[in-house]
Amino acid sequence: MKKSDVLKAITKLREEEKNRKKKVNFLQSFDLSIALKGIDFKKPGNKIDLIIQLPYPRTKNLKVCALVDKELSEEAKKYCAMVIEKKDFGEYKSNSRKTRKLVRSYDFFIAQANIMADIATTFGKYLGSKRKMPNPKAGLIVPPTSKLEALVKKLDKMVIISQSKSPVINLKLGAEDMQDEELASNVMTVYNAVEHALPGGKNQIRALYVKFTMSKAIKVREE
Repeated sequence: MKKSDVLKAITKLREEEKNRKKKVNFLQSFDLSIALKGIDFKKPGNKIDLIIQLPYPRTKNLKVCALVDKELSEEAKKYCAMVIEKKDFGEYKSNSRKTRKLVRSYDFFIAQANIMADIATTFGKYLGSKRKMPNPKAGLIVPPTSKLEALVKKLDKMVIISQSKSPVINLKLGAEDMQDEELASNVMTVYNAVEHALPGGKNQIRALYVKFTMSKAIKVREE
């Protein structure tokens, strides 16, 4: 797969968006789907577990939620869009609708290490189903005395892939107001990382698709 292939697909995507009869009145995300083939996730070593740093931020308004106790609360409020202290976990434990809405609303969740048991009990089921459970390899589980500025800035360009069942990887890699070159660079970074992680390399990638939130998917075709 070449970057030029991705750029052609993005050009087609923009053309179709321009000709859309019903216009969208919000900034759409730019999404990538990678369809895999010939991979048996039941076999040891076939799980895809990647943390990828993109060349360009995915959004100008990354939303990070911190699940912390009082020791880390003030630090988290400086850099995170939402801070939920342990004393308020009960509001979410007793209200599944509120918890689901919370999980949908934030891109990443930072967790204070010494209250992980409480976090798992209250939010684990919902975070796990959306693949947003704080990942220690990504530095998202932190000590109560942590400084968070560098971590939150790093999250602007971070993508976490954890595939152990589905043969389709779906990712948000940007927004429609980004330059085509930036979007294509993000796509190629992910594609190369996934190809390297697969036992059969590119032979196990069936197809790539790009789309905006409300558009139909455009297949990336190799020259």
